[in-house]
Amino acid sequence: MSHKYQVHQLVRITHPRISDKRASASGIYEVTRLMPADQTGEVSYRIKSSGFGERAVRESEIAAKASVI
Repeated sequence: MSHKYQVHQLVRITHPRISDKRASASGIYEVTRLMPADQTGEVSYRIKSSGFGERAVRESEIAAKASVI
């Protein structure tokens, strides 16, 4: 499976957990690293947000940041 998102692309978490203290207040994260597929074949990413550090997420957990017109 190939990666849908690229390094430096802005994304948001599609279904943040309510109690997730690592969630960014803005909801916007930057992709910092492309990770290999896991045993199910789904690829992962390292993402970061200023002040919240980095975290790993699966591709199904994120979506591209919507453009504002």
